[in-house]
Amino acid sequence: MQAKRIIPCLDVDDGRVVKGVQFQDLQDAGDPVELARIYNAEGADELTFLDIGASYKSRATLLEVVRQVAAEVFIPLCVGGGIRRVEDMRDAMNAGADKVSVCTSALQTPGLLSEMAQVYGSQCVVLSIDAKRVGEDAAGRPRWHAFSHGGRTDTGIDAVAWAIQAVELGAGEILLNSIDADGTGVGYDLPLTRTILDAVPVPVIASGGAGSLEQIAQVLLPPELGTDDWGNADAALVASLLHFGKVRIPEIKQYAASKGVCVRW
Repeated sequence: MQAKRIIPCLDVDDGRVVKGVQFQDLQDAGDPVELARIYNAEGADELTFLDIGASYKSRATLLEVVRQVAAEVFIPLCVGGGIRRVEDMRDAMNAGADKVSVCTSALQTPGLLSEMAQVYGSQCVVLSIDAKRVGEDAAGRPRWHAFSHGGRTDTGIDAVAWAIQAVELGAGEILLNSIDADGTGVGYDLPLTRTILDAVPVPVIASGGAGSLEQIAQVLLPPELGTDDWGNADAALVASLLHFGKVRIPEIKQYAASKGVCVRW
C-alpha cells in the first residue's frame, strides 16, 4: 500500500498565514517561515503555500517566503495563487517550489495545463479544484461545480468532468478543496473525495473540513478496511488544526496508523 501524505497548508496574505471559514472571515495564524520550520521538524511530508492576496506585491512576498523556507526545509513545496502563465510557474520553481497549483487560471485557459506540463512535466502541475455542492442529478447523486476566484464565482462547470479534462491536458495531481467543508471542522467531504478519485488516475489531495484526528484518518482510509466512512485520498491537507495548535503532525500520523492507514515516518 502506498504511504499517505500529511500536508500542512499555509494560506499566505501579505506575508502572514491566515485561515477562515468557507474562504471568508480570515484570522491571522502566524509567520509562514516559522510554521514551515515547525511542520518540517514534526514530519510533514510536503508543504503547500497558497497566495490569497491576489496582487503582484503579495506574490512577490510569497516567493520570498518560499525562498527562505526552501533554504532550510528539504521536503517538497507546492506553491499556488496567481500562477497565470508559464513564466509565473518558472518564478515559483526558481524560488524553490517543486510543483505549482493552479485554479482560476486553468479554468479560464485550460491549455495552460498542457503548456506547464510540456515545460516542467505533469508531476509539477497540480490542479486545484474549489468544489461546491450544487444539488443532485436525476439519479439522486450529488453534483459539484468548480468555483473560481477564491471560491466566489460559480463557473457552472461540473467538478468531476473538469478533473477528468484537466488530467487529460497534463495535470499530474488534484488538490480537491471542499468549499462547503472549508474551515468548519465537520470533516472532509468524503463523497466528493471518492467521486473524484474514481474519475481520475492521478493522486488526489483532500482539503477542507478537518476537525479531528478521526476525520483525517477517515479521508485517508482505503475501502478494504471495512468501514463505511472512508475517503482513500492519497494525501490530506491540514490547516486550522495545526496552525492553532489543536493537533500536531506526529499525533495525526500515529492515530492514522492505528486505524490501518499506511503513513510515512
